[in-house]
Amino acid sequence: MEILGYIAALIIGLSLGLIGGGGSILTVPALVYLLGLNPVISTAYSLFIVGLTSLVGSYRFYKQGLVSLKTALVFGLPSIVAVYATRRYIVPAIPDSIFTVGGFEVTKGILLMLLFAGLMVFASISMIRQNRKVNGDVTVDENVDHDILEENGTSEILSQPKFNYAGILAEGAVVGTLTGLVGAGGGFLIIPALVLFSKLDMKMAVGTSLLIIAAKSLFGFMGDVANYEIDWAFLGIFSSLSIVGIFIGSYFSAKIHADKLKTAFGWFVLVMGVYIIVKELFF
Repeated sequence: MEILGYIAALIIGLSLGLIGGGGSILTVPALVYLLGLNPVISTAYSLFIVGLTSLVGSYRFYKQGLVSLKTALVFGLPSIVAVYATRRYIVPAIPDSIFTVGGFEVTKGILLMLLFAGLMVFASISMIRQNRKVNGDVTVDENVDHDILEENGTSEILSQPKFNYAGILAEGAVVGTLTGLVGAGGGFLIIPALVLFSKLDMKMAVGTSLLIIAAKSLFGFMGDVANYEIDWAFLGIFSSLSIVGIFIGSYFSAKIHADKLKTAFGWFVLVMGVYIIVKELFF
């Protein structure tokens, strides 16, 4: 099982490199079910792993000019504040035993895993949903309203940020709180928000999302350092494998059609989410 856990670390990075997201949703289940870590400390470790791996991934997009630093700052600030406060104060304040129904006790660990499983289900639906193509190589959700420029007979999404500040601040705070509770990056929430509220094209949104995920995850982890004893050696090994995975995924991303991979990965995440719910409630 330990070997499978470290293989999962590679897969996490591979997913980020191939489809620009999704890998972080596997981190907590891998740490809990394959490596046997406590769910609470697993959400803390997940923030570090996801943050460091996303930071490496965002650099590749930055070199290609596909990161909007202004958007990352506007969206990232409320996320960072929310995730830090959640990890530093809210999570430690949750009692170890929350309530009992019949003979079933809902503990902090079970609650966090159920929240995480619910997030997985929503993430999987987001990945499975039908997409349409714009310019032949940019995948865009068909339900999002985009500004389109007609230039030389081709459609091009506006990449210049146009901020809906109220929407960005609210979404950033919500995503930051969710990230703090479950330890996932929340890219499936951030990317649509950047497209909708900032009018970024999809590739720019993916690159900017990775930078936002990196910043808020690492700042959130800082809130955990004071609360838990951290196994830095383990984090270094697991994170290094994820980073290797993201380089492998980036190499193959130009050779593999990402849309089909994203749909298949979405179904896998859905199955995992349902499995966690059933396991935590009935076994």
